[in-house]
Formats: sequence, structure tokens, C-alpha cells
Amino acid sequence: MNTHTAARQYRIAIAGFLQESVTFIDELTTLAQCKAVEIAAPGLVDTLRGSNTGLGGIIDVCERENAEIVPFFSVNGGAAGPISDEVYDHYVDRLIEGLEQAGRLDGVLLDLHGAMVTPTRLDADRETLERVRAVVGPDVPVMVALDYHANLDADTIAQASAVFGYHFSPHTDMGATGKRAAECLFRTLRGEIDPVTVLIKPGVMVPSIFSATGLEPLKSIVLESIRQAENSDRYLDISIFAGFSYADVPNCGFSVVVVIDRDEAGALAIAEDFSARILESREALSHRELIYSLEDGIGKARELVASGHRPVVLLEHADRMHDSTYVLRAVLDQELPKVAVPYLWDPAAVAEAMKAGVGAEVTLQVGSHSSERAGGPVTLSGKVVQAGRVTYRATGPYFTGRVVELGNTVVIDTGKAMVSLTSLPSTAVDDDCLTQFGRSLDDFDYVVLRSKTHFRAYFEPVSADILIVDTPDWGPADLTLLPYRRVPLDTTYPFNAPPASGSAG
Repeated sequence: MNTHTAARQYRIAIAGFLQESVTFIDELTTLAQCKAVEIAAPGLVDTLRGSNTGLGGIIDVCERENAEIVPFFSVNGGAAGPISDEVYDHYVDRLIEGLEQAGRLDGVLLDLHGAMVTPTRLDADRETLERVRAVVGPDVPVMVALDYHANLDADTIAQASAVFGYHFSPHTDMGATGKRAAECLFRTLRGEIDPVTVLIKPGVMVPSIFSATGLEPLKSIVLESIRQAENSDRYLDISIFAGFSYADVPNCGFSVVVVIDRDEAGALAIAEDFSARILESREALSHRELIYSLEDGIGKARELVASGHRPVVLLEHADRMHDSTYVLRAVLDQELPKVAVPYLWDPAAVAEAMKAGVGAEVTLQVGSHSSERAGGPVTLSGKVVQAGRVTYRATGPYFTGRVVELGNTVVIDTGKAMVSLTSLPSTAVDDDCLTQFGRSLDDFDYVVLRSKTHFRAYFEPVSADILIVDTPDWGPADLTLLPYRRVPLDTTYPFNAPPASGSAG
């Protein structure tokens, strides 16, 4: 049992290991890809201090509390195909070995995702927490910051002392979530609270594009959860998790998690109330009226620009691996002018263009390496106007302060479109994807993005319109098109919904 005096300096282990696994994609996320974005212990605290990341918030609170931080690593594998078992074993073994050798620890703070899958683990984050608990024992508090898109059940979080999810998507509060987890840890260590955690699942799934917390009715549900916690006369934290619907796992979908001081019955009542609200709102959560076909989306974008409304975002939201080509092909074929197409992932095309060099005219086959549903390669002809390795600290409201690593990157100017090709996958969510190459949003009439919700934090206020274009890649707006095998379809909306009387327009 841990006992502490008021003057004792707490010793806190911290680590981050995140990835959002698209189980329908065969291509695994590799160790080389993860090592390319790893932040190792020697520089972890200085690199992430003050950043809008789970560990950034954790570090800020630990330093405010004058704790001794025992850092391990931070790795964020993004949203891609499942983590390979090699990657999982490499990082979790390192974490466990480090904890075993760390000596006395008063607490553990982890930044995890909650939707990590490997070929042999459908709930990898659960195993991580089980292994951490086995090392530190039953009495050391283990607090966890989780992504809003975590797929959870009671078993996932059973070995955590408390878990906390981002409130918002776009995730503008990742740092704040880390702070919530850390503050709960220190209050627990001081004996001020004894947190209990309850989880309820309403049996609802939504496509990621409609998990944006600026859309009603989700907006009101989330804001009410925050209001209740802030106005409580006792310690209370409520997390609404939307889940990640492109993972075929048994615990996919919404979860409500309540952390409260010493009142399991009270936590259960609150969780059941919010779960019921989500279930009652299930049909309204999917905004089919906001979806355009590729042809209609391009046509609407042309109309808007012709009438002086610019820039227009064309959102290829179904792209899960940063290499879909449906919208790129359409804007090239229709010769739309002043188009920005940032961050198409294609290491082979990057290597070919870099070999040709800046100033060379090239013809490349780009995109669609991840699967047969990504649209097929597109012929891209133009001048190589920039080439080289690109690393920067994000400035936008979502990634604030985070290191973005694109690897070798080239910019191709077709005369009408500017296409940036990257050797490491990354998602364009703010104007860093333009300013890093000497351009600004004012230079373009159309911007092709592949984000789901995170782009909204920057682009929603500055765009004339956002047109959500549905394409047949692995992230469609209609979840019933996906070949789920593990999701309990008979108890999960929209799969248990009665047949629609008519088709959506």
C-alpha cells in the first residue's frame, strides 16, 4: 500500500502509444513507420511540454505538482492498417521492462488511443493495461487519457484506475484531457478522492465523418456532459466516446464513461442517462443530407467558386490510408483551376520525383497502393517545384505544437493543381499543409482534404463551404456497406434498424 507525506515528491511514469486501426485494410503499420515518429525518453518532456497532446497535458500537470517524471516514449501511429505484432511487442515490452526497472513509482499516466488492433489482438489497449497493472501491482494508480474514437468495454479499462476521453472532435482538447487524467491522479495520491469508473454502451455506431462534436444532436449531448461535471458538488468526470467504426471488433461503437468519487451507483445512473440519450438520438446522428456523390460534389464546388465563394473544401472522407484518388482524378480530368491536394501518401512516387530533381517535368503514377478500393493509380504530370525532407511543429488548433514528420516530400505543379506527395502518411488538418511550401489558402479556390473531423477546427471558419464527397474506399458514410464479422450487428445501430422506406437523396 502506498503512503505519502505532504512533502514527498511523487514519482510518476509516463508513456504514449496510440494508433487507430482500420481492420479492413490488409497493410499493417510497420515498426519502421512508428520509429520514424517516435519521441524517445531523453527529449520527450521538452518536446511535448505545452503541446496539445495527451502527454503534453500530463507533463504540464506533473511539473506543476513538482513530480519527478519517469518518461518512456511517445508513439502515434495515426489512423491506418492494424499495428503489426512486431510493433506492439517492441513498444509494450519496452514499457514493461522500463516499469520493472524504474524502482519506486507512485503512479502511472498513459496516453493511449483505445482503438488499437494487431493481427492477434482485437483489443490491444486492454492487454497493455493488463500488463502494466501486473507490473505495478494493485495499489499504484494508473490513469489513462484516451481518444474520443476509442472502442471500449468494461474489460478494456478494468485494470485502469480511471480513464478520460477527449470531449471534442476535432480533438482540440487532447492536452486538456491529459490534464484531467493527471489531476485525478494527484488528487488520488493526496487522498482527496477515491475514484470509481463505470462504462455503459448504448449499442450505436456512427461513421467518423458524423462524429464531429459540432454537429447536433451530438454537440448538445457532449456539452451537457461537460456542464454536469463542472457543476457537480463532488469530483465527477464524464466522457462520451464515439468509437471508431472502421474497426471490426466486438466492442465497436459509442461508450459513456463516468469517473466519480466513491459512488458507483451514482456513476452508473449518470452513465445510463447519457447512454439513453445517445440511443434515442441514433437516427439523427447520421447526417446523410450532408453527403455528395463525386459528380455532384465537383459540380457544387464549381458553382460556389463561380459565384465568388472560395475556397471550397472537397472532403474525400472515406480515404483511410491517405492515398485515395477519386477526387484527385476528377479535379485533374475536369481541369479545375487553383486546386491544392496536400499530403497524398506515395513513397515510390516521391522517390521517383526526387530522383528527377527540382525543376524537372515528370509523369508519375500516384496513389491507391493501400487496397483495390482506393481508386486506382492516377497519372500526374507536372513540374517538381519542391523536394526534400519535411518536419515541422504544427501551428493549427488541432495539432498545436506537435511534431509532424512527412519524410521525403515533393510538390508537383500541374499548372492547375498543386499536389504534395509524402513518404510518411499524414493528414492535412490546417494551413500548415500549404505554408510549409510557401503557399497560403488565398492562393487556391479548391482544397482537397482527407480528414474526417479534425480539419474543421481550422478550415470550417475560413472556408466558403465544406462538401463531403462519399467515395467507395474503406471509410464510407454508410456503415452497412462494410463486411463486419465481429461487431454484434443484431444489437447495434444502424445494423438493427428497420429497412428504410426510401433512399437518401
